[in-house]
Amino acid sequence: MFEYTITEFDSIKHIIAKGRIDALSASDTKKMFDDLIIAGERILLVDLTEVNYVSSAGLRTFILIQKELKKADGQIFLHGLADQVLEIFRMSGLTSIFSIITDKEEIRHLIGQTDLGPQLITRETDGLLLEFVEGEAGKGRLSVVGSQDKMETSSYTEKDVVPVPASSMPFGCGLAALGDSYDEYKGLFGECLIINGSFFFYPALRYSSVDYLIEARRDPALSYKFLHGFGFNGTPRYLLSFAGRDQALDLSSLMAGIFSLSQADAVGITFLAETKGFWGMHAKKVPLTEQKPINGRGIFDPSNFADWIDFPVEPAFVNHIVAAAGLGLRGGVSVPDELAKVVSPESHFHLHGGIFDQVPIGRNPQDFDREMMRVFSDLRVHKVQHILGRSRFSAGLAAVFEIEV
Repeated sequence: MFEYTITEFDSIKHIIAKGRIDALSASDTKKMFDDLIIAGERILLVDLTEVNYVSSAGLRTFILIQKELKKADGQIFLHGLADQVLEIFRMSGLTSIFSIITDKEEIRHLIGQTDLGPQLITRETDGLLLEFVEGEAGKGRLSVVGSQDKMETSSYTEKDVVPVPASSMPFGCGLAALGDSYDEYKGLFGECLIINGSFFFYPALRYSSVDYLIEARRDPALSYKFLHGFGFNGTPRYLLSFAGRDQALDLSSLMAGIFSLSQADAVGITFLAETKGFWGMHAKKVPLTEQKPINGRGIFDPSNFADWIDFPVEPAFVNHIVAAAGLGLRGGVSVPDELAKVVSPESHFHLHGGIFDQVPIGRNPQDFDREMMRVFSDLRVHKVQHILGRSRFSAGLAAVFEIEV
């Protein structure tokens, strides 16, 4: 029989285990660890003083969790191992994989060795905890591509397609596709997302799946085909980690927190976050002239909306990873008409997000690019959608680019 109690030691989750960790209890043990990781824990202290037996099935559970945590710069610390349990770890060659300590007090020193460093600045505002490093980068440039004016009436034609060299747009979003011939790609336009030169798009089809090219910008001949959208470039002014102090935060709160750091009127943002309820929408049909509604009304008219737009009635993809890019404007700021058309006057931001599988991510802002590439390379992407402001996140990493308006 396996039992456990979870307490805290120096703000670290301390799991006090009792009994056997074997094939019968391995699934419960893993679920306990998974729940802690999903809740945002990255350092786990496990007391095995009252554990008298660990089988190979139990060892496998520890190995799986340790590997998952290591990818996110976390780890398990074990202490209180009885001689027979320690021998099992030794015989399995696992004493070099785990941090086995004789006294839980040792963890203070060991955690100090992996501290993110004094260069991180901490700020808390309205229940949002931010840890960040600030760069001295100049302002990036924003480019608006095509126009949304024909979206409502579904009246785009081949003449409205704007090719954009992949090498010229490192970040952005919009309605776009890939391909060389209009006849080939005209039915594939969908919500798109560009982060660090990697391109993802979700064709507006009944049964769709995300297509993508990692490091697309490395192909000098490749161009994205946009109906409308925007992109930005530059070097991050801020690299930051964020988390809700007592509860998950919504996208609107995150953007408000970012503008509490930056004095710019416009920012480009990319982020990687663990969702606690994702609200996203996307087009279900490509808004071409030949597909316009037969009733003569716009696609956002109540008579057509459900056929054209996938709009959520409840949140989805809880505990998944979202990689996002987009633009935010400071409230009350006057901006050029071209820019005002791509950002909602109600929310002051426009972001697209790719929804990926569940995995823990790191907490060090300076590892942002590495963590983003790990997600792109290792995980399956389910959708790309326009992110609504009520989407909620427990924690994540972000890069903030100040944009010239």
